[in-house]
Amino acid sequence: MNPFSICWQKPEITKPVPLQPTKKIIIIGSAHPLRGGGIATFNERLAREFQRTGHTVSIFSFSLQYPGFLFPGTSQYTNDPAPAGLNINSRINSINPFNWLQVGREIRELKSDVVVVRYWLPFMAPCLGTILRIIRKNKHTRIVCIADNIIPHEPKPWDRFLTRYFVQPVDKFIVMSDQVMKDLKHFIKHQPTRLVPHPLYDNFGERISREAARAKLNIPGNQKVLLFFGFIRKYKGLDILLEAMKLLQTNFPKHLLPVPQLLIAGEFYDNADTYNEQVTALGIRDLVLMHTHFIADNEVKNYLCAADVVIQPYRTATQSGVTPLAYHFEIPMIVTNVGGLPALVPDGRVGLVAAPTAQSIAEKIIDYFEKGEQHFLPHLLEEKKKYQWINMVHACLEPD
Repeated sequence: MNPFSICWQKPEITKPVPLQPTKKIIIIGSAHPLRGGGIATFNERLAREFQRTGHTVSIFSFSLQYPGFLFPGTSQYTNDPAPAGLNINSRINSINPFNWLQVGREIRELKSDVVVVRYWLPFMAPCLGTILRIIRKNKHTRIVCIADNIIPHEPKPWDRFLTRYFVQPVDKFIVMSDQVMKDLKHFIKHQPTRLVPHPLYDNFGERISREAARAKLNIPGNQKVLLFFGFIRKYKGLDILLEAMKLLQTNFPKHLLPVPQLLIAGEFYDNADTYNEQVTALGIRDLVLMHTHFIADNEVKNYLCAADVVIQPYRTATQSGVTPLAYHFEIPMIVTNVGGLPALVPDGRVGLVAAPTAQSIAEKIIDYFEKGEQHFLPHLLEEKKKYQWINMVHACLEPD
């Protein structure tokens, strides 16, 4: 079946803004029913924006994304219903070379105008690099890569070799942070590269009141709430934030009481026992709310809207999908001064920037409540205007 022959339902996002000429586009990357750690959500939202602007789009996703022994979470799949109006083909097996040849030939024969491929992990390089080499043989399709990471957060000795294999057949790269741009320069010589900030995740519904959100989560309305959101992995520095909570327990100013509670919302992709033991050893159990399960799409707004401030205490980072979520729901942020995070969160305006240490993070949390939410909101609303999906569409389709 030709994926482009399937009709799609017009998404109810905003009024169409046609771009001429109309193009046939294929997105290669995670999509429903895969969770994808934000990548699936991104791909589906990008597909809708292509549709909104008058183009025909199909997503080629994975029938097998990761072998079970390589996946750290409880499930790779979501129970959410399939997104209406999107043509998703779960066809790619990441570990079967015969499948790569078959899928590569299938996409090659479709002769789409543009293939947009996501790259986030060197593990995917053999699969995606092979498929792209086959697609190029039709001498028509232009290959654009949106690179989330070039050097992974938890690098392995063979990563550079694999990434070099992937980048060769790509015609153009789009990155979403200065850090990824710098990393990419070590692997390419001539391909054009464009920096486009991560667009807003505006597909999780509209903001609800803080009171309503906290009622859904059984959190008292008068409590101060810090939110750590997303999959829990070592590089994200949750252990540093827990140390900061201990400092707040003993040093939080009396005129700002009560001491904030830390709401941890997301599935463990690391050893859960390590963090639970740390909470117990620090004696901060009453300051920590553990919602450590996969957060379904229809629950996301409850967590964001319940928070006074979103905290990203990362040890390393490129960009983060949590940042555009916070922008969409208009929640100020405290981030560490690593990777591309400070560029996305102007210090003293949209939020505060800390060093990746417990002492610095604790000081910034106190500073945030001293200043108050209203200090940050006007700047956040202005900065939010920069992060539109149409910018990503233009970057994918514009001439080099």
